Amino acid sequence: MKIWTNTSTLDDFNSGLDFTENKSEAYVALLGSKPISLSEFPNLKGLFRAGVGKDNVPELEAQERGIKVKYPSEETQSIIFGETANFAIHLILKMMYKNIGEIGSWTKSKRIELNQKKVLLIGQGNIGKLVKEKLTGFTQVITYDVLSNSPEELKGFLQEADCISIHIPNSKENDSFIDKKKLALLKDGAVLINTARGQIVNEEDLLNEIKKKRIFAAFDVFWEEPYFGKLADYHPDQFYMTPHVASTCQGFLEGCRKDLDLLIKEIHDE
Repeated sequence: MKIWTNTSTLDDFNSGLDFTENKSEAYVALLGSKPISLSEFPNLKGLFRAGVGKDNVPELEAQERGIKVKYPSEETQSIIFGETANFAIHLILKMMYKNIGEIGSWTKSKRIELNQKKVLLIGQGNIGKLVKEKLTGFTQVITYDVLSNSPEELKGFLQEADCISIHIPNSKENDSFIDKKKLALLKDGAVLINTARGQIVNEEDLLNEIKKKRIFAAFDVFWEEPYFGKLADYHPDQFYMTPHVASTCQGFLEGCRKDLDLLIKEIHDE
């Protein structure tokens, strides 16, 4: 069964799969985070999203055409949520300890102890809740979620946080959720962490703040991927980058391949 893909996620787990670059030949589409136009796939029978984000999946159009849409199983999703939370915490801790001293001169920088730092988690969905659970005890954790907080509360949270970590979905409502007004509220030296979606933060507004060397950021997701935009010039000191790898662990990849195989079998058995 011919498969078309726009992601390299399963490149090391594609043994036995038959890929094609010809969209008219494809019976299955394997998606990453990039969008797809179903009109270019006249013979498509199934669509598998190798991840939990749904913003780039045309579910309604697929349903109208009788195309099966599948996402990772609950077991695989649990791995995705857990590892993404772990990676977000890795970035938080890395950036909290970014200025600790220099080996060459053997100097030690003064710092405030970690348990006195405040980390604001924006979003308390599957991943945000796990970050809160795992991070509590290391730092002072503040949470903001539209379902439990008023928009007015966010201003104060942003002003007092030493680190802000984003855990909200990509949507029209959340496009440029973090803009120049919110960035201006951050204290000097604050860190912005993004393992959610690049579009949630206004790229130009963040660039202007990074240029001032007033704040720092660590991003695993970007506005275009691979990312070679203007902010890349500030890696790794002011703007630390990782290549969209927060969930990319072996369990996730093996799970996605297993789930993709199940979709292919369903289509084959029809």
